Amino acid sequence: MAAAARYCIIGAGPSGLCTAKHALAFDRNATVQVFEQSNQIGGLWAYTEQTGKDANGLDITCMYANLRTNLVKQGMGYPDYPIDEQAPTFVTIRDVIRQLEGYVDKFQLKKYIHFQHQVVRVARNFETNQWDVLVKDVAHNRYDVHQFDFVLVCNGHYSSPVIPSFPGQDVFRGRQLHSKDYRRSEHYRNERVLVVGGGHSGVDIAPDVAGCADKVVLSHRCKVPVHTGDRVVQKPEVLHLTEAGAKFVDGTEQDFDTVIYCTGYRYSVPFLSVDCGVSLHDNAISPLYYHCISINQPTLAFIGLPFNACLMLMMDLQARFCLKFFSGQQPLPSKQAMLDAWRKDQAERTERGLTGKLTHMLAGDLQQRYYDDLARIAGIESLKPVLAKMHADCINSKNEDVNFRSFEYRIIDDENFAKVKIPAKALSSSVA
Repeated sequence: MAAAARYCIIGAGPSGLCTAKHALAFDRNATVQVFEQSNQIGGLWAYTEQTGKDANGLDITCMYANLRTNLVKQGMGYPDYPIDEQAPTFVTIRDVIRQLEGYVDKFQLKKYIHFQHQVVRVARNFETNQWDVLVKDVAHNRYDVHQFDFVLVCNGHYSSPVIPSFPGQDVFRGRQLHSKDYRRSEHYRNERVLVVGGGHSGVDIAPDVAGCADKVVLSHRCKVPVHTGDRVVQKPEVLHLTEAGAKFVDGTEQDFDTVIYCTGYRYSVPFLSVDCGVSLHDNAISPLYYHCISINQPTLAFIGLPFNACLMLMMDLQARFCLKFFSGQQPLPSKQAMLDAWRKDQAERTERGLTGKLTHMLAGDLQQRYYDDLARIAGIESLKPVLAKMHADCINSKNEDVNFRSFEYRIIDDENFAKVKIPAKALSSSVA
């Protein structure tokens, strides 16, 4: 009788939790261990007032206190544990963490999670044909090596912040921080704040901090103004910082007390040894079969790399895809077949300009096609087309209207949804 398979899951955020649940469901005799370096579930959804590093010297990354999601709630839950129907379409950070805690309780996952355990190294043991995983118990400063048959990397997108380099950063006399350390607008009361970056975080944080700051300027490289409301002034890119503020490429100069870099994150897998068979280059991990499974070492997988997606539903689908193969319920295609699929995907992405940091982006029609491909190949249920349609409409609305959250989205059937304007009074009471 074959020994029970051993699964290592790195991270107890949204992707790690659903991966653990499916590993236990697909392979009932399996041994499942989840290693989480912090002391709680949720990843960046686990709010804390702390910034910088935690008591164990590890970087803290979380969302800010007043966050409401910029994705519809129907994509934020899991297929077998959706977000409460009574909740508004755009939920708060508190709603999301309650959702994750409820999911952990329902499927009794907590006993499989090793908190304050940091994965330091994942290396292939070619003698045993397993993975040697070096884990640090950060609370007790102790190291142990564990052996696993499968490793699923679920450490998210947001562990390694990107901070652009400007001349003058070393002479600016004010505060400089990345958005990962932004918590509350009250901390910037009566200040002059420069927000750098026109992506999702910059467009959200600029109007949030404007509620308390004396002045907020959003600097970005977008060719047209982004939608941030009337209290945020928009400027082009920063040329350099000065002792008292910043000079912009249009020749103007302004004084600031604080600079907040809303400039995103890069994928980070420092624990993977070179024999893991993947490379991280230009913020893309390759070669992967359908952005999940390592083609060179197909007992290693990544859950949650694609973006511009129905967040947790996509992670759940990827987990089911990988576990269908890892559990032995279905054989993986040959290495050559997986390489052919990867090269075909890369060729199309190159033609569409989806290379480098856009390698894992599910742009346009690629989103639903990706869901359907995973389902078809693994013989599992896909996501209903209405979900990708709502997601696309939401993103388009966000790009056009700062008040995009003043709409409710409701599913009509598998293909169609309704979008309803919320009365201003009802909206204010739902946010309170």
